Amino acid sequence: MNALRRAHRATPGVVVAGVTAMISGVSVYVNSFGVRSYSSPAVYTTAKNLVATMALVVVTTLAFSWRHRRSGSAPDRFVGAPSAGNERRLGARQWLGLSYVGVIGGGLAFVLFFNGLAISQPASAAFWRDTLVLWVAVLAVVILRERLRWWNVAAMVLLVAGEIVVTGGVGQLGANRGELYVVASSVLWAGEVVVARRLLTSLAPATLSIVRMGVGALTLVVYLGVTGSLSMLVSLSAHQMTWALWTGMLLAAYVATWMSALARARALDVTSILVASALITWSLQLVAGTVVPAPSSLGLVLIALGAGLLVWAARRRPEGSLSTNTIGVRP
Repeated sequence: MNALRRAHRATPGVVVAGVTAMISGVSVYVNSFGVRSYSSPAVYTTAKNLVATMALVVVTTLAFSWRHRRSGSAPDRFVGAPSAGNERRLGARQWLGLSYVGVIGGGLAFVLFFNGLAISQPASAAFWRDTLVLWVAVLAVVILRERLRWWNVAAMVLLVAGEIVVTGGVGQLGANRGELYVVASSVLWAGEVVVARRLLTSLAPATLSIVRMGVGALTLVVYLGVTGSLSMLVSLSAHQMTWALWTGMLLAAYVATWMSALARARALDVTSILVASALITWSLQLVAGTVVPAPSSLGLVLIALGAGLLVWAARRRPEGSLSTNTIGVRP
């Protein structure tokens, strides 16, 4: 178990965030097709979020069982049940934070994003989703008291400029309804990043991931019930269920690595690295023949430089990792 904990601390947060960025880049591209196989983006979101929740629960349970057999430790060391001399109670602020992460971050923000994605181009949706780094920068400085260093500013300039070039210039980024939905979801997710960063001082990434997706999926089911769309969820075709399965698995991997990255590094650095997902989305579009290489090449170089600058900076200074005295199973 000590070896596992040392391995956890030894993995830089920006490296884990890099994995998250790769998963995100694939996910944005795949979801742009998956959402079109459903008449209702909300039904699609609910279906894949339910799959993600089940995947996280299964993987976490298997990891817990394996580690318990290997270490012979009592279960409550991993799942957060009170044990002698190690009892930690969640306060009102933590419960409120969990509610935000679950209901807003895992529920309503997804409805906004996928409603927007359904009527937007993948590259434009990816750009507006990646404005997350700007919203997080403001909240991280004000609420988390993270220092905005010169490389953060330089990296954000490179990342945003690169995204604009990749999407074909500012003129291609309209303010239509779909893109406004995506921007709104980014603002809500920025709030979630800050809340999650605080919660990870007392909760393990796996625990918070399950809460996020589990409560979020329940919120989405309630939303479908209120809007009269619940019957569509229980009558999915085999084709629709296949899309939900694959995109739900991608979402589970995204959430697990994202929370793990946040537990290891500053919110501002981790979120900035996530912008590099545009490299993956663009590459997939290039292979599919839906984008032209030349106009986007400079933008991709700028994005790569911005992400590389953050990795370089992270290697030159200690990571802003959180306390390891947390509740739950670590991924």
